[in-house]
Amino acid sequence: MHPESTPRRITIDPVTRIEGHAKITIQLDGSGAVATARFHVTEYRGFERFCEGRPFTEMAAITARICGICPVSHLLAAAKTGDKILGVAIPPAAEHLRRLMNLAQLTQSHALSFFHLSSPDFLLGWNSDPTQRNLFGLIAANPDLARAGIRLRQFGQGVIEALGGRKIHAAWAVPGGVRSPLSPALRDQIRAGLPEAFTIAERGLSLFKQLLDTQLQEELEVFGNFPSLFLGLVGKDGSWEHYGGRRSGGIRVMASDGSLVADGLQEDDVEQFLAEAVEPWSYLKFPYIQALGPQAGSYRVGPLARLNLCDCIGSERADQELQELRQRGGRVVTASFLYHLARLIEILACLEQMEQLLDDPLITATHVRARAGVNCHEAMGVSEAPRGTLFHHYWVDANGLIAKVNLIIATGQNNSAMNRTITQIARHYLADGNLSEAMLNRVEAGIRCFDPCLSCSTHAAGQMPLLVQLIGPDGTLLEERRRG
Repeated sequence: MHPESTPRRITIDPVTRIEGHAKITIQLDGSGAVATARFHVTEYRGFERFCEGRPFTEMAAITARICGICPVSHLLAAAKTGDKILGVAIPPAAEHLRRLMNLAQLTQSHALSFFHLSSPDFLLGWNSDPTQRNLFGLIAANPDLARAGIRLRQFGQGVIEALGGRKIHAAWAVPGGVRSPLSPALRDQIRAGLPEAFTIAERGLSLFKQLLDTQLQEELEVFGNFPSLFLGLVGKDGSWEHYGGRRSGGIRVMASDGSLVADGLQEDDVEQFLAEAVEPWSYLKFPYIQALGPQAGSYRVGPLARLNLCDCIGSERADQELQELRQRGGRVVTASFLYHLARLIEILACLEQMEQLLDDPLITATHVRARAGVNCHEAMGVSEAPRGTLFHHYWVDANGLIAKVNLIIATGQNNSAMNRTITQIARHYLADGNLSEAMLNRVEAGIRCFDPCLSCSTHAAGQMPLLVQLIGPDGTLLEERRRG
């Protein structure tokens, strides 16, 4: 324990590499060991409430503005919920185009997470100068890799712009389909960018696997390695799924021993299947499987969950990487540190599926929207965001005005896992009750495994100053460190 009786505050710059606003508290027991660690999300915007009274047809454009990182995810989930309110099956070309945009969103978001937010930890070291352990430090140390990550993200954003007219907040997917088709010229432009994107994705995979084999074995064991449930969409044949629609076999829940807790669940079943717990110390809710309770029923979502749940991906190169992942971590991978590898595998899968879609003549078909009036007053839509399964639940009146909204966000569904992860890391690395720079960064990096988007999950504003507090068994604040 720290010998001083008064709290000590140390300011650390730069701002941490997580989107949102939060703090961490580490609780010690009577012997000075870590009893638990908590990830607190401390700001709230109330996005669901100010959607009330708006036409449901505006929800795709409105909810896309929850976050500048995840606009496509909310755009598609809202449009899918609107499809059900209209009671229509969207044209096949519209589903192809929505899929193409979601693949681009997964690609650009995963590229940001791995190359820019997390790779400085792996490449510059846990003990490196915090003022350099960021994208700018990476550019100085490895400019080719930093540039490659930027180029891969630009490719994904370019696809989004080609489809929706804007890289961010493209109000393009609408209830009933999409606003505009894809021209042959833009299809060819997207296709021309694929070879470079494949090269960068494979380079990232090769680099990270080399690091796992040579430097990062301890992280595999310590950074959130525990049994849990996993939840996400799968295809009708059990294949990897990211959008749903005609190809979806529904929602699958798998235990860490590979047994199926549920399979073929539809989004309409979610209200009876899931529940959300709340705690007084965080605005971030804790979803869980209702029948199992908050502890046994907690689960993980996102890229690692999607790869655990699927029987195969359905494309050659990504399936090879999936098999290698399972050789490394087991049929169901429980090490949260391998979320980083899962993101890289999903980028490869996205590029392969983009290639397939662009070769389909249907991708440039011009019938892309079905029109109808309000035919349903309550609807639940589901899609896979980069960070995991995303649910939009709307209630509307006879005029189509929103009466109530509930958004179940991927980061919230990973909330229990994030808290377990930082507790595991703190117990392993806390030495003599002192918060070293390396220990602090490892705790923070445990959260980065999940790439949380706190603006989406709690609708909080601003960048993230991370506050870490060390609290004694009597509740005394022993030490405090703030980033940002």
